[in-house]
Amino acid sequence: MKLKNRLIISFLIITLVPVLIFTTLMMGLKGFVQEATENQLTNEFIHSVKNYMDDSGRFDELVISFCVAELVILFLTAVIMVVWIYRGIAPQLKTLKLAANNVKEGNLDFSVASTGKDEMSELCNAFEDMRVRLKNNAKDRLEDEAEQRALISNIAHDLKTPITAIKGYAEGMLDGVADTPEKQEKYIRTIYNKANEMNTLINELTLYSNIDTNKIPYNFQKLNLHAYFSDCIEELGMDLDNQHIRLDYANFVDPDVLIIADAEQLGRIIHNIVSNSVKYMRADVPSRIAITIKDVGDFVQIEIADNGKGIATKDLPYVFDRFYRADASRNSAAGGSGIGLSIVKKIVEDHGGKIWVTSKENEGTTMYFVIRKYTEVVYE
Repeated sequence: MKLKNRLIISFLIITLVPVLIFTTLMMGLKGFVQEATENQLTNEFIHSVKNYMDDSGRFDELVISFCVAELVILFLTAVIMVVWIYRGIAPQLKTLKLAANNVKEGNLDFSVASTGKDEMSELCNAFEDMRVRLKNNAKDRLEDEAEQRALISNIAHDLKTPITAIKGYAEGMLDGVADTPEKQEKYIRTIYNKANEMNTLINELTLYSNIDTNKIPYNFQKLNLHAYFSDCIEELGMDLDNQHIRLDYANFVDPDVLIIADAEQLGRIIHNIVSNSVKYMRADVPSRIAITIKDVGDFVQIEIADNGKGIATKDLPYVFDRFYRADASRNSAAGGSGIGLSIVKKIVEDHGGKIWVTSKENEGTTMYFVIRKYTEVVYE
C-alpha cells in the first residue's frame, strides 16, 4: 500500500475513533433517558441522582474517567498506526541500506527488485535499475579494456614481424650481404613492402579509433558503378598478379546504375576483404579471387569469392567481431590486427547496406555485401 494511503487511513482512524466512541456513549445516554421516561421516572428522580453524584463527586469522576479512556484509546490507536506505517517502510529501507553498502563495496549482484506498488517499492525498483545499469556499464568497461589490451597485443605482435624483417634486411645491406644490384633491389623492395604492412596496420588502428567514437569521415557522392569498379579491378589486378593470384571479374549491372557511397571507404571494404582472402590462400592449388556484381532490385550485391582455406562452421558467426581470429596460432603468414572485417561491417552498415559470409573449409570463402542504388526523387 502506498505511503500516502497509509497516512490518510491513519489520520482517519485517529480522528474518527474518538468521535465514534463519544457518539456511542451519547447514544447510550440518550437510550438511558428514553428508558427512564418510558418507565415513568420523574424528573425529580433524575435531578436527585445528578445532585447525589454532584454532592459525592461521582459526576466529576465520570467525566475524568471518560477523558482518560478517550486519551488511552487515542494513544493505543496512534501506536498501532505508527507500528503499521513503520513495518511498511522499515524493512525496505534496511534492504536499500544493505544494497547501497554492497554497491559501495563493488558488489553489483545484490538485487532489490520489488513487486509492490507503493512508494518504497518504486524506490527499490529505481535503485535496482541503477544497479543493473552500473553492472552493465562495469561489464562493458571490462570488455572495452579487454579489447584494448587485445588490440595492443595484436598490433604489437603484427608490427614486430615487419620491423624484424626491415631490421634484418637493413643489417644485411649494411654488412654487405646484398653485394649485387639484384640482391640490393630485392632487399629494398622487401623493406618497402614491410613498411607498407606497418602503414596498413597503423591506418587500421586509426580507423578503429574513429569507429569507436563514430567519427569516420565520410564523403558520400554519386558513383557510376561500372566506372568505379573498372578502376578498382585494374588496381587490384596488378597487385594480385604480382602475388601470382588470378582475379576474375563479372559485372551484371546496367552501365548507367549509380550508387551513393564514399569512394575511399568503399575501396577500403574491397581492399580489406581481398587482403583477408590473400592471407588465407592455400598452397596446394592455384590461388584465385572472383569479384561478381549483381543487380538485386533496390541494391547492388558485390560478391568476393576465393578458393582459400575457408572458415570453420563454428567460426562463421564471429568473423565480423572485433579481434576475433579463427587462426588462434596467429602465424606470421596470416598477420593482421583482427579488426579488418569489423571495420568492413561498420562501413557497409553506415552505407545503409549489410554484409554476410559463406564458407567451407578447404574450399573457400565468399563475402557478400549490398549497397543501395541511387534513385532520382521526382516531385510532382
